[in-house]
Amino acid sequence: MQYDFLKQFPKRMKHVGRYALLFVNSSQKSIWKQYGFVKIDEQVNVIFAVLLYVMEQSLKDEHCTADDIGAYLDSLNMRYLGKPMGYAECRALGDYILNVILSNEGKAMYFDGFHFESGAYEAMHVSYVANRIVYVDSEVRRTSYYLTEDGYNLILSTMEIEDNMRFSVHEMIFRMHLEKQSYDKAVDDIKNVFNLLRIQLQKIKEAMGKIRRNALSYSVAEYEAVLEGNLATVSDTKQKFLDYRALVKKRAAELEEMDLNVGKLEPKEEEKLKNLGVIEQYLNRTIDEHQKILSSHFDLKSLYTHELELLSQMSYIRRFSIRNELYEKILDAPEALGRLDAFLRPLFIGDPGKVYNLNKSMELQRPLRRKAEKEEEGRLEFGDEAWMREQERRQQEKLAKYEKSLGFLLQKASEAEGGGVTLAEIADMLSASPEDSGILIPDVQIFKEIMVELIRNGDVDLRKLKKERREYISEGSGGFVLNEMLLSLDEAMGLGLSAVSVCREPDGQAVAFEYDEEGVRKRILCSNVRLRIRRED
Repeated sequence: MQYDFLKQFPKRMKHVGRYALLFVNSSQKSIWKQYGFVKIDEQVNVIFAVLLYVMEQSLKDEHCTADDIGAYLDSLNMRYLGKPMGYAECRALGDYILNVILSNEGKAMYFDGFHFESGAYEAMHVSYVANRIVYVDSEVRRTSYYLTEDGYNLILSTMEIEDNMRFSVHEMIFRMHLEKQSYDKAVDDIKNVFNLLRIQLQKIKEAMGKIRRNALSYSVAEYEAVLEGNLATVSDTKQKFLDYRALVKKRAAELEEMDLNVGKLEPKEEEKLKNLGVIEQYLNRTIDEHQKILSSHFDLKSLYTHELELLSQMSYIRRFSIRNELYEKILDAPEALGRLDAFLRPLFIGDPGKVYNLNKSMELQRPLRRKAEKEEEGRLEFGDEAWMREQERRQQEKLAKYEKSLGFLLQKASEAEGGGVTLAEIADMLSASPEDSGILIPDVQIFKEIMVELIRNGDVDLRKLKKERREYISEGSGGFVLNEMLLSLDEAMGLGLSAVSVCREPDGQAVAFEYDEEGVRKRILCSNVRLRIRRED
């Protein structure tokens, strides 16, 4: 074959086809807009979030029904996405993703990859999920979904190997194929190894360019990641590849000697000899690339150290406002332009560096008070009693906000007829008395966490909890725990509760609450739920 790099082309296209068919099934679908997902970015994020959930359930060998996926999407929407959807819409969206996007409405999916050796297209089957019948609670029949081999490969290809392990894995595979004399596969492996070395060298060059432009824009975490990648790449690499090259030369010499003695090699042996020549060529280039990375590694360290030293020296430089100290003075006395050299001369006492960003010298200098305060807080040693007291005080204040918000909900439920109240009714009450909104929603995260825990638990049997508290001695958690707080509020408010239940209203409407946050009026959307309480007889 003239172009050896086109071998196994359909296999590469199989990986591409997994993504292509997924996007074809998802794009140009108006149903996404019904749920508020307009951009393709949002749609793809939701699809892969569902795929990861199915994979997690498959790995744990647990059921993954449409109800489970609907509850999962509803939890994501409540915590992060914030779309105007209730549980019913989330379940419908999960059913759409499973049966239309991932399963293509039950029709088989194929992606054609061109086979250059045979000169024809090869149809390759793609399947992301499969299903089986399971019985929930030993009697309810449900359909449970799990990932197929293509589904696993799709997910694992998004983050299969950590960057610092990728080079070692490819080098290990190359060694294995070399030992088994699978030289055709070893050619692809050594090309991958060489590409990884080239990518690492490119990372070093880009890092040095960023540092030269502005060392402050290059974080310590990025610098640490590049250094770790360099060390993982150059560690014992040169000697290994020198040994590989010696082995390749030895085996190539054996085949050439066989060619001289026997007369003419068989086509299979000729192919091996050709592959050994390609491997030796790439090994030479790999060793050269390794040397470049090693020298660039030390250049990067010295450059970063030098730039940081220069930045530390800038603290001794006196700063002034160009507008006040230069422009205004010249406008007041234009004749001073004749002596402007006396003002600018100090800038040219020393030779300027090769890379100097003049824009930085003209920027408005912001006060560093907040940064200094954060650094001062970071100097507190572990075990400092004052710090621990302050942390405990903040924790108590936060728990008090949880208690007030949850107590407000219980109070409204106890005052309502039948012992039940909806969030929509509470929102109407708050519109009449806006001062109570700060009690219900002291903080967005606190309110969301309370509602999520109430919805997640559904029914809370306080009789059992009170019995357990009488029979067992346990320490307080120190944080927000719904059961513990319900017991303490019931006792403090004298409600005499036996159970608390929360369920979604069938209307599926979203309730909007308005609240003040640092003087700014904001709105938060929440699914309409009904809170019911039952009292002891």
